[in-house]
Amino acid sequence: MYEAPHIDSGQLQMALNRALAMNGIRSFNNIHIVQMGGQQFYQVLIDSAHQDIRYISTVSGRLLADGDRLYAQFLARRFLSGNGQNKTLPETEAASDQDCCIRAALNIRNSPGAKIIAVEKITGFKGAYKYINRLLPVYKVSFDRGDGIRIYVETAGSRFAYAVDDRRAAFDRFFGWFHTWEWMDALGTVKYFIMVLITGIALLTTLMGLYIFCITKTKKPGNPLLKARRNHRYTSLVASLFTLMFAFSGGFHALENGLSKKQLPSAFSPQFAASAIDLNVARLDSLTGHSGIGELSLCTINNHNYWQVQLCKKQQDMEQQADLMKSMEVHPAPLLYVDAENGQLLQDGDRLYAQYLAQAFHTERTGVIRSATLVTKFTDEYNFINKRLPVWKVSYNTKDHKRFYIETKTGVLAACIRDKDLVEGYSFALLHKHHFMDWGGKTTRDISTMFGAGMQIAMVVIGMVLYWRARKKKRVHPKSFPAGHDQK
Repeated sequence: MYEAPHIDSGQLQMALNRALAMNGIRSFNNIHIVQMGGQQFYQVLIDSAHQDIRYISTVSGRLLADGDRLYAQFLARRFLSGNGQNKTLPETEAASDQDCCIRAALNIRNSPGAKIIAVEKITGFKGAYKYINRLLPVYKVSFDRGDGIRIYVETAGSRFAYAVDDRRAAFDRFFGWFHTWEWMDALGTVKYFIMVLITGIALLTTLMGLYIFCITKTKKPGNPLLKARRNHRYTSLVASLFTLMFAFSGGFHALENGLSKKQLPSAFSPQFAASAIDLNVARLDSLTGHSGIGELSLCTINNHNYWQVQLCKKQQDMEQQADLMKSMEVHPAPLLYVDAENGQLLQDGDRLYAQYLAQAFHTERTGVIRSATLVTKFTDEYNFINKRLPVWKVSYNTKDHKRFYIETKTGVLAACIRDKDLVEGYSFALLHKHHFMDWGGKTTRDISTMFGAGMQIAMVVIGMVLYWRARKKKRVHPKSFPAGHDQK
């Protein structure tokens, strides 16, 4: 996620409710304050699907034309140049009423670095941007570089979504064809049941092979063919362990995909009346001890509106969060909840909001909340595929120990997990992706996975060599028949 500088109160010259009224906005889903191109804007999310996002200058109240595409370009360039931290962003400049939006647009379009050649809004999972990336809608920003890199960003959350260059795209196509079988996507869920059938055959074949190995005595290698057969048998013995792991976990995973329906994470998205919201940044800043406000948004708890205030992060925490892909954890700054009417601070507001959202998402209405804990790193249960951190894990005392993983900054239910989900999840994580090797780090885990896959290839290659040798031997030495009999 892009770490913006603190909100510049000097540029908050246009009151929020007046800016909304000037632009004919009577209601909205949420609001943030963002900085781009040296200027500051109210980012107004009109609808819950985030298809309509507008940017209004905090100085003049003017609407920034094509603002969402400009912000996407700004974010993409920041993520491409580093880790999303604001180390090179120029200081915000106090601009006149007439030129603040124009100046921001020019600064973004004329930024140094690789030229942006295309910006496309993505509203569905297609092509290189697949369901595994989870976030929608996003913008695909293409750069004029030798590697053809494309950066995908979510403007509503100022969030990095995905990056792919030509080399990665070629690998993804290979992976899609030969591993996830995208060429069968037209079959829908039938594709997954075909996978289950094939992995089931692989499991049965492997078990039969192990049985034959156990009951067959090894002959002394009197010729090269027998020696090759013996090598094949022992290679297959080692490879069979990985075959069982890959086939079982892959088949189980395919079955789960076939039975479940893919859907985006749910979001709790109330609408706010523009006339009912008043923003007093000075009052909010005093509650933070004047340490600076990093991000600002609205939320509703029990039909009461609160300003959700995130403090500025310390430089050390920003450096530690340089790459979520590598560290797999975040160091979040504190979130404060301030009553939008009376300015009172809500104690332990983030936990209370997480529990409130859990109640909203828990439609079964059974059980009570047992615990709520903040999760700042990916685990075997809540892993990188879920994309969002930090989240709150809200657990219920139901029979299936239902737990919700909730991102309070966006009001999104990132994951809902029951005990039965853990069986498939752990199966795929441990047996297919070799997370049992996590003790040695990612490199050790990758080596283990490659070794297992390599053994499958070795087993097939040796088996094919033996097969062709046997065919060749039969052609050279055809079966003899007793005297007086014709070969028919």
